[in-house]
Order: sequence, then structure tokens, then C-alpha cells
Amino acid sequence: MSLLHQESPEQLDDAARGEELTKGTSHVVVAAIIATLVVSAAIAIYFITGQKPPVVSGEIIAVWAHPMHVESKGYDANGAPMPKESFDQVYVFTQVRLKNQSTTPLFLMSAMSNATLPDGIYSSYAASATDYDRIFLAYPAMPVPHNTPLHLDATINPGQTLEGTFVSAFKFTREQWESRKDLSFTFSFRYQPNLVLKSNVPVQEQ
Repeated sequence: MSLLHQESPEQLDDAARGEELTKGTSHVVVAAIIATLVVSAAIAIYFITGQKPPVVSGEIIAVWAHPMHVESKGYDANGAPMPKESFDQVYVFTQVRLKNQSTTPLFLMSAMSNATLPDGIYSSYAASATDYDRIFLAYPAMPVPHNTPLHLDATINPGQTLEGTFVSAFKFTREQWESRKDLSFTFSFRYQPNLVLKSNVPVQEQ
């Protein structure tokens, strides 16, 4: 073909139409990308603005710890002699405030204290409100405030706040207790996820 050869008008028109088609396709791709971004942003805004708060919130108000060395009396409930036993334990008293943020009643089932030591996590269930009161009868000199106990079978109505104190016992020595790295509390509700609260207040050693 000669260098002076020129393409026919029909060939030029086809080339132009191809270029226009390519340009049109690129515009469609850009428009599709923009539309996808707009839809994604709208979905994100919907979930962010429409997200409901957790059904229950809570706050640890105060924590007291009382290490004790316990020794049995050497006889059973019938008065028969039995070997004495001794061990160390730490009573952890926790004052908590729980709030129902949902539109239905919440049913508290249990509370638990979790202490993280260098060798792992140790958990202890809270004593019942009756046993909480009995501790102060058994140890009148207990250097911890005798507050209103937290009832572990309480019902918290919508918008209501429940406040109370519970006690957990760990078979720790004082040295083990002082080596803890973390302290948290788990609250279980019927048909609802557990609520875990970190202790952001200083533990008052008694």
C-alpha cells in the first residue's frame, strides 16, 4: 500500500464511531462506580444512624477487697471432731449501677467477678443477696460498707436503673490478689447477651 493511500470515508466513519463507542463505554463505567459509591455511603449512613444502643448499660461505682485467712473450727455441724482446715481467700465487694435502655423488661440472672492473674483468668460467681448479708453477721468487724445488696433475680423495667452491691470470693493469698493484671465483671440476663464491665475505679484494700 502506498504511503499516499488514504482510507475511504466509510472507513473513517467506522473509526470515528468506534472511538465514540469507546468514550461512551468509559462514561458508563465511571457512572456505575459513582452509583456504587453513593449506594454504599447511603447504606453505611443508614446503619450508623439507625443502630440501636445496647439493651443494658452499667457502671462500676466502687470496689472493696478484703483478704482473709480462714481456719475451720475442728468439728462438724453435729459437734464431732474433724481435722482443721485453713486457707486464704479474698472477698471482693462490688457496687454496680445497671440501666435498662430497651423497651422491654430485663431479667438479671447472675453476676461474676473476673480477676486476671499472671497465670490466667479466675472467675467467681456473686453470692446471693441473703449470703451477702450473712457475711456481715458472721464477720461483724468486716471493714467494708454494708450496702443494699444486688438481687440476682431482679427485673429491670424499661428506663429503670438498678443499683446494689454483691460479693465474690477468691481462694487467693494476698500476694496472688495483688499480682492481678485486670479486674472485670460479667452480668447475665435472660435472652440477652452478657454485659461485661471493666473496673475503672481504684480497688479499696481493706
